[in-house]
Amino acid sequence: MEIIHACCCGLDVHARTVVACLIKQGRKQTRTFSTMTDELLRLSDWLVAEGCTHVAIESTGVYWKPVFNILEGVLEVVLVNAHHVKAVPGRKTDAKDCEWLADLLRHGLLRASFIPPLEIREIRELVRYRQTLIKEHTAVANRVQKLVESGNLKLAQVASDALGQSGLAMLRALAEGETDAAKLAEMARGRLKAKKAELRRAMEGRLTPAQRFVLGELLRRYDELEAAIKRASEQIVREVAQSTDPFVPEAMKLLETIPGVGQRVAETIISEIGVEMSRFATDAHLASWAGMCPGNNESAGKRKSGKTTKGSVYLRAALVQAAWAAAHTKETYLAAQYRRLVKRMSKKKALVAVGHSLLVIVYHVLRNRASYQELGGDYFDRQHVEVQRGRLIHKLETLGLKVTVEELPQAA
Repeated sequence: MEIIHACCCGLDVHARTVVACLIKQGRKQTRTFSTMTDELLRLSDWLVAEGCTHVAIESTGVYWKPVFNILEGVLEVVLVNAHHVKAVPGRKTDAKDCEWLADLLRHGLLRASFIPPLEIREIRELVRYRQTLIKEHTAVANRVQKLVESGNLKLAQVASDALGQSGLAMLRALAEGETDAAKLAEMARGRLKAKKAELRRAMEGRLTPAQRFVLGELLRRYDELEAAIKRASEQIVREVAQSTDPFVPEAMKLLETIPGVGQRVAETIISEIGVEMSRFATDAHLASWAGMCPGNNESAGKRKSGKTTKGSVYLRAALVQAAWAAAHTKETYLAAQYRRLVKRMSKKKALVAVGHSLLVIVYHVLRNRASYQELGGDYFDRQHVEVQRGRLIHKLETLGLKVTVEELPQAA
């Protein structure tokens, strides 16, 4: 087999140790290092001194990240999916693992995983942290509503947003010991003022002292999470604005021209795939990497399960969220696509399909560095004019009408 890299190394990374196998001129050297920073620097110095050019690491949990941080910029690091490089069965040891990686790398048989530049990884860290905060914020909000319901309070049945400005004011008063339903109803603001009579009935509850204490604690946690989400969002905006790549802030604006894509979704997309699309040969490659297209599973001429493959859960969630927003826009291609698909499949599958279309659009917007060009809500009708005419004529005939068709000059 042809040798691609004359001097390369395979690393088997664990929480405490890194086992390295260096192949140089056909000879193999195996050494074990600690994952402490000083030991990783010693590993880097050893590889550089030996003339190593490429290093392969399995993407095992988060253990590969400290090693990658040290070797990035010093050597060519190839991060590979552990599923693709399984060792020979029955010979599973750390030494054999790193030797197998080195052999595969030496002959150019490894596919590198996509790792965005450091600046994009910094934005990704912040975006993913904000997402965990949002999930926790939602969980606390649900817990508040369950507690209020268990205390015979029917605030959610009167107010469209039980945790809006008015609802929070009433709940805080309840936590502090207020029991007068009339006084609580007087805290209504905006359109909720018109429902004071209903609010008085809804706020006649039976909260116990323990429930009031828990309610106060939950509301404090709710406010803390809201403040944390705000700080994280502000930091993300600063990171995007201060990026050394001038296209990053511009990419944000371009992505927001796509229906359904707002600021948060755009930030998530950029943090997960970056702004440089040369890494992906085509939009199909990007969709496959993201797990937003059907998988290929065919054997003996039979098509088996084509469920979507595993990809970034953060990117998938953002695309489905954007697809749901785009599906409710007016006179847009994506809304027309959703209506067309939902007739013959479930809503969830239709949203994933629209999310796939969104990712294809994102690819071309970032690659061409141009804003989104709307195709129109009648795009699919324009593609099949004769079919649409025939369908409508048939419909009129089934209603008992005789139809004579004359084509207008402007339509022709």
